[in-house]
Amino acid sequence: MTAISPLQSIHKKGLFGDHYKKNESDLLNISEVKDLIIFQIAQYQNSKTQLKSIDIDGLEISSENSKVSSNKSTRIIWTAPNTWLIMSTKKDIVKSIKKNCDKENFAVTDISHSRSVIQIKGIQAKEILKKGCPINFSEFEKNNCAGSVFHGITVVIDCINDNPQTFNLITLRSFGESFYHHIADASLEFGYIAT
Repeated sequence: MTAISPLQSIHKKGLFGDHYKKNESDLLNISEVKDLIIFQIAQYQNSKTQLKSIDIDGLEISSENSKVSSNKSTRIIWTAPNTWLIMSTKKDIVKSIKKNCDKENFAVTDISHSRSVIQIKGIQAKEILKKGCPINFSEFEKNNCAGSVFHGITVVIDCINDNPQTFNLITLRSFGESFYHHIADASLEFGYIAT
């Protein structure tokens, strides 16, 4: 059985908003990030495991708040004290997670099918997020993350890159369509390409 994308019925490809006579490179790009493996891991209070001893896809788990460890295929996102999201395009990442995060020390939950991930990229990406989110984005940079709200919808914001500004926006699947509409509406004044 193939999983149905959370935004399959509403994410339409094309040019939208104020794009007339603008270079496509100056427009925002909005896309759905699909086929991700997403695990939430939480370290138990009585755990004796040192985070520095854990290696998942060549990455350490950061104990520093609002930080992301990343490589080309995997991102480990700090979401709360002793709690992280591991997002990867590698199908076999689960082996590494289970090897390093045993059930005596960690709660490991596969949340891959319960999340919707929207990527927004472009020189105006922070401006879009400022329209509905109370975070100070002037200090937000590559490999920073934060849990917040956007128009009342709980989101995790993950800064993928500074140039061009690129963010993965993670929300519950059940809010995916509403969240997508909020992002798309906020992007209309700048014009955007949906890919």
